[in-house]
Amino acid sequence: MRTAHGLAAVATMAALAALGTQTAVAQTAIPSEPANAVNLVDGLEGVFGTHAARRSGARGVCAAGEFVGNKAGAAVSKASVFSGKPVPVILRFSVGGGNPNAPESGKGVRGLAAQFDLPNGEQWLMANISAPFFTAATPDGFLAFLEARKPDPATKKPDPAKIAAAAAKYPDFKPQMEWVAKTGVPASYAAVNYWSTHAFKFTNAAGKTQFAKWMFVPVTGQEFIADDKLATHAKVFLEDELKGRVSQIPVEFDMVLQLAQAGDPTDNATVAWPDDRKKVVAGRLKVSAVTDKAACDGINFNPLVLPTGIEGSDDPLLAARAGSYAVSQARRLAK
Repeated sequence: MRTAHGLAAVATMAALAALGTQTAVAQTAIPSEPANAVNLVDGLEGVFGTHAARRSGARGVCAAGEFVGNKAGAAVSKASVFSGKPVPVILRFSVGGGNPNAPESGKGVRGLAAQFDLPNGEQWLMANISAPFFTAATPDGFLAFLEARKPDPATKKPDPAKIAAAAAKYPDFKPQMEWVAKTGVPASYAAVNYWSTHAFKFTNAAGKTQFAKWMFVPVTGQEFIADDKLATHAKVFLEDELKGRVSQIPVEFDMVLQLAQAGDPTDNATVAWPDDRKKVVAGRLKVSAVTDKAACDGINFNPLVLPTGIEGSDDPLLAARAGSYAVSQARRLAK
């Protein structure tokens, strides 16, 4: 359940405009039961169908690399990842959504998931997306987001009235939807920013705690496909493009920590902190190879697998994602 990754962004914005005349029919879009790990995965399957792939981020590619932290990162957290020594990393880049055949030239969120293999058997797992906002603020909101987008059996398309009703009840859908609508289509997995969206608590060697979010920023800058080229652009290209890049020179991202100030919300991943918050370049991720899919297919990238020195926040989506990842993985591996 990494995220719905910008599902039906344009349709959602159009549906919002029509909300006033459609609320009666649309109430059926609001789930009647609380969200849980099972019905969230059911919701993803309801939107995308059931495939022998991940329930979200279904189309993707595995890669390998290393991360080297630095003293600036160590000043924020005592985690061994910031020791300055190279740490091996297993990576997975992906296209948002649960369709393994999704076109790669469509608008939507891209994913960067990672497993840092640290000394003494520790691991740090994460699932980042190419937007500073998560899809919804709460598990119930995310469930409503999915239920509203389940295709109608007659039309085979989502009902705009249901989308509008869900968006009216959960206005936190809007930030990611607007971001996807206005942001270009990435020309490469290697040339777009990736955000944690969630806040995490960092503790340094002196015991000082600090909430932070992070972003992976491509050292060579972002690259997007021009809108007037999208219609003729290849529909599948991201894996080959990444292979071509890393065959010449490693792809590098700076890991940038954004540090919270008092009052910044730590429990809502649909709210970005002000851009003027202090930022610290905590290390560099180097992607050196595209690998066989078996290298990362067995990893569920649970964002609550964290090293000493980093803890989860009070964001309710973190626990929901962890549970849903486990359900999704069990179903996928059972095929």
